[in-house]
Amino acid sequence: MNDIAAIRFPTPAPGSVTPADLYLDACEQAERLRTDEAENLQAASDSLEADPLLLALEDARARKAAADAEIRLLLAYGREFHGTRPYRLEPLSQASGLTISGIRTAYGPNEIQQVEHAVHRGPNRRTTAPTEEAHDH
Repeated sequence: MNDIAAIRFPTPAPGSVTPADLYLDACEQAERLRTDEAENLQAASDSLEADPLLLALEDARARKAAADAEIRLLLAYGREFHGTRPYRLEPLSQASGLTISGIRTAYGPNEIQQVEHAVHRGPNRRTTAPTEEAHDH
């Protein structure tokens, strides 16, 4: 379990922490996170009688899905709700790692509705027509 926790919470490389005088604090924090993760993974593994590596992979997959959903919501916000003009596709593409065409199909009516609920107002204007390829997650 310690190896799995070390992969998730690696010790920072020397010179990677700014300011440099916080390096030891960052190492201590990584060690605390690693210890907590190993204990949690052991407890989950024992209670579920499951392989800890498979549990860690399932957890990583769930975090990835949550990050993908957050990206879709942020794209919907940037294109549909931000200011008087939507964000241009090129900077959104660079920041999200998606292609410009991927930005256009990354979100759909469901994401727009979720953003509307979160920001308590409707979209500025509809900039893109919903497509069948849009994700409705």
